[in-house]
Amino acid sequence: MAIEINIGENIKKCRNKQGLSQEDFAKKSGVKYTTLTKIESSVIKKPSVLIMAKLAKAFGIPIEELLK
Repeated sequence: MAIEINIGENIKKCRNKQGLSQEDFAKKSGVKYTTLTKIESSVIKKPSVLIMAKLAKAFGIPIEELLK
């Protein structure tokens, strides 16, 4: 049985740790606000590598951290 990774939840946890709103984090990362909200609410379950790279860079962490 495969373990499903909830990327949206991981992103939300990281964002909350840094005390950023979705809007602020969208600006910081260069990812559209609507895209960020869709990822966090699992409308988009598998964001592109480019999006993931932008988010990880804005958090200052490796992409792998968002996939745990």
